[in-house]
Amino acid sequence: MLIQDVINILEAVAPPALQESYDNAGLLVGRPDEPLRGVLFCLDSTESVVQEATEKGCNLVVAHHPIVFRGLKRFNGHNYVERTVMYAIRQGVALYAIHTNLDNVHASGVNSRIARQLGLTNTRVLAPKPGTMDIGAGLIGHLPEPMDESAFLMHVKQQMQTDCVRHTALRGRPVHTVAVCGGSGSFLLADAKRAGADAFVSADFKYHEFFDAEADLIIADIGHYESEQFTISLLFDIISDKFPNFALHCTAQNTNPVQYL
Repeated sequence: MLIQDVINILEAVAPPALQESYDNAGLLVGRPDEPLRGVLFCLDSTESVVQEATEKGCNLVVAHHPIVFRGLKRFNGHNYVERTVMYAIRQGVALYAIHTNLDNVHASGVNSRIARQLGLTNTRVLAPKPGTMDIGAGLIGHLPEPMDESAFLMHVKQQMQTDCVRHTALRGRPVHTVAVCGGSGSFLLADAKRAGADAFVSADFKYHEFFDAEADLIIADIGHYESEQFTISLLFDIISDKFPNFALHCTAQNTNPVQYL
């Protein structure tokens, strides 16, 4: 089996053409024709993750976030990006990223995994790309039964395994329709409001953006890492479904750079 065989499966689920123009998904380090020894799945391909891959005998790291987002002009180990790329090359570990292309697919994407975690049904893409219905940003669906707002926020906290939920003021109305977006989702707030969402679960909202809810819905900001952490198991499931007996591992590293006191 080659590294390319894993790439083929991933790109059948989330074709590279679906990534946003600013993105850098794909094979970032390594050769696709190398024999595959094992795969490690993660959110961020940091130095410690690459080290974990070598210790587990894996020569391919599949991450959600691209370690290389902008062009690298020097390889001096000046920052964590340079150090990670240099270390991966020295260790013979390929680095692959599947980012906004996985965000933009409905059935097997990042947001469908969040929706499943929250128990949402009848989901659809929140902001579909022109001419499509199942490709685009965010997702919206329904809870099986309406929930009290405080109970809903606790449900989000527990199901998304987060230590903190930053949210707007409660409105005194039940939550039934819920919009979600893994990662930075504030750009979808207007879409969530137009779609009639009672709550929008996402991350990385700035202070003044919370005002934009204007009591039309509840913003529940659960943190970037926390919103996407289940992408690791999603990627594992995609590959293990095709290669159930191969050496596949979910990282044991928590790469969240944000800590809570």
